[in-house]
Amino acid sequence: MTTLLESYAAVAGEGVVNHLCRLSAPLKGMQVVHVNSTRIGGGVAEILTKLVPLKRELGIDARWEVITGEADFYRCTKSFHNALQGSPVNVSNALFRVFEETNARNAERLRPILEEADVVFIHDPQPVPLLKLCPNRKGKWVWRCHIDISHPYRPVWKRLRNFVSAYDASVFSLAAFSQSLPHPQYLIAPSIDPLSEKNIELPAAEIKAVCDRFGLDTDRPIMLQVSRFDRFKDPLGVIQSYRLAKTFVPTLQLVLAGGGATDDPEGETVLEEVRAARADDPDIHILALPADAHRTINALQRAADIVLQKSIKEGFGLTVTEGMWKGKPVIGGDTGGIRLQVINHHTGFLVNTPEGAALRTRYLLQHRDKLQEMGQKAREFVRENFLVTRQLRENLALMLVLDRQNEDRIQLSVG
Repeated sequence: MTTLLESYAAVAGEGVVNHLCRLSAPLKGMQVVHVNSTRIGGGVAEILTKLVPLKRELGIDARWEVITGEADFYRCTKSFHNALQGSPVNVSNALFRVFEETNARNAERLRPILEEADVVFIHDPQPVPLLKLCPNRKGKWVWRCHIDISHPYRPVWKRLRNFVSAYDASVFSLAAFSQSLPHPQYLIAPSIDPLSEKNIELPAAEIKAVCDRFGLDTDRPIMLQVSRFDRFKDPLGVIQSYRLAKTFVPTLQLVLAGGGATDDPEGETVLEEVRAARADDPDIHILALPADAHRTINALQRAADIVLQKSIKEGFGLTVTEGMWKGKPVIGGDTGGIRLQVINHHTGFLVNTPEGAALRTRYLLQHRDKLQEMGQKAREFVRENFLVTRQLRENLALMLVLDRQNEDRIQLSVG
């Protein structure tokens, strides 16, 4: 029977898998816990879905725990998210108390697990108070920030920094995202799972069936953005780009596909704004998909001629990686982690305005040879840099560094 790791050898290479086995050998039996705020929806949950089982297969005692809360908790943490990305959002003392009290309730349930762990990874702001609520912890604690906090709204960051400062280390996706903190900081970019339902190869008949289900004409060009309905993803700007491009490509169709996450209470409001902006245009298809519609998203990305991720702010943008893995050049906002993936004029185009996105859309549709060439470069760039095996390798290396008490382990892994 083929193991999970052996399955990745066909995509990433035998050498990559062998390296993972050697690197993880000193870590066998280590207790590792990841904590975030949702098990479905969003890039963090998608990463942990495979990262945790892969660690287990390598002999590491890895667990994934999720904190839960009521509506006011998620309203508070969504405000944190917006404020950390620069929006001047004031969080009331009452909401902040809900945030702390919710974490305290979750700590009662999780404390026995967290205090015994050798390494704890706390993902994003939602569970960040847990460290101070586990006074008898014996292991190292890492704050893994997946969002761009390069220019946060200072009053909110100041309050959250009081929690973050006590951690043993922080991890960011890009150096530019970090803040001054009194502990070591590391860089680990996110990744996609090439063997997941969202990224595996699909038969042409299935791709065609998905397009037919949503009324898409595969004989006409399709531009697609897959993302949560979030203002930072700029869905209204995407509609404007489509309308500008359509003046030159009258047969163009637009698909805005996505869903919500259980920790994002603003999604429905933004979705209604997008539906209003569509007006009565039959060529704008707005698809509010369930969180498990992975094969549907896969099919849409493979059917699309143009993939966009026109974000205004973006921590990384796994949908960019997904589109590139399907051999599509991506037109992305010139911001955050998109810059790490879209190499301008090589794996796609970076843009700042709807006009810029429309111009690049028109260019690619009129130069199909260039579209295919850039798409091939994009897929290889992902293979080399943004598969889950690379993120796992860097995660294991970080765990070795944190385990400095045993220098023999580090020497063995390096040797």
